[in-house]
Amino acid sequence: MRKIRRAMRIHRIFIAQELKRMMEYKGDFIVGVIGFLLVQCSNLLFLWLIFANIPSLMGWSLDQIVFIYGFSLIPKGIDHLFFDNLWNIGYFIVRKGDFDKYLTRPVNTLFHVLVEKIQIDALGELIVGIALVCVTLPRLGVEWSVLKVLLAVLVIPFATLIYTGIKTVTASVAFWTKRSGSVIYMFYMVNDFAKYPAAIYNEVVKNIITYIVPFALTAYYPALYILTGENPLFNIGMTVLAAAVLMTLGVIVWHRGIRAYESAGS
Repeated sequence: MRKIRRAMRIHRIFIAQELKRMMEYKGDFIVGVIGFLLVQCSNLLFLWLIFANIPSLMGWSLDQIVFIYGFSLIPKGIDHLFFDNLWNIGYFIVRKGDFDKYLTRPVNTLFHVLVEKIQIDALGELIVGIALVCVTLPRLGVEWSVLKVLLAVLVIPFATLIYTGIKTVTASVAFWTKRSGSVIYMFYMVNDFAKYPAAIYNEVVKNIITYIVPFALTAYYPALYILTGENPLFNIGMTVLAAAVLMTLGVIVWHRGIRAYESAGS
């Protein structure tokens, strides 16, 4: 309990420091949020142009696809907001030898890295995601139950951990190679497929984003359950399982990587 309280106290200190830093650079914060809003708006415009010419996409309506798109931005935005410091591990911190500071402090190194910084510009993703879900849900005629509401809420943190787990595994590669930013980017960009129904892809792509780099489990399958109420054991259960497996794998690779860390400078 003492370690948990100490870790949470350190977490609050880091958050307060980061918020103070962000407020000192309000212009960067505003530009970052607006940038994310513009990117998402351009993607939505692309969808609208497609559906201006076709009534549905392999049986999926515009509202359904926009709902999946919006839902996908919520766990991604939460991960971006709280755990984006892993990118710095892959690009800069290990290569410059700056990881030493985490080894000298009385707190778990992975926890320290995860909570050290927050990215306020991720609010752009969260705002758009929540807005799209709120706008489309009333038009989709979803039949709600207590179980569906609970599962829809509970699946979000597990979907977030899929992002975090994948970034932890790929960032940890830097302990051996000194730099793994390109590896993180290569895997992370697969999440673009998760913004749309997995059913529209061929079997190879569908299997990759479901079982290998399972970003479809962060959005499509949970959204499919919300829309249809079908197969919660797979559509929700697989998200929970994938999150547990990826975070466990991430922790294992991380700690093995620390043992290989050589405090390399330039």
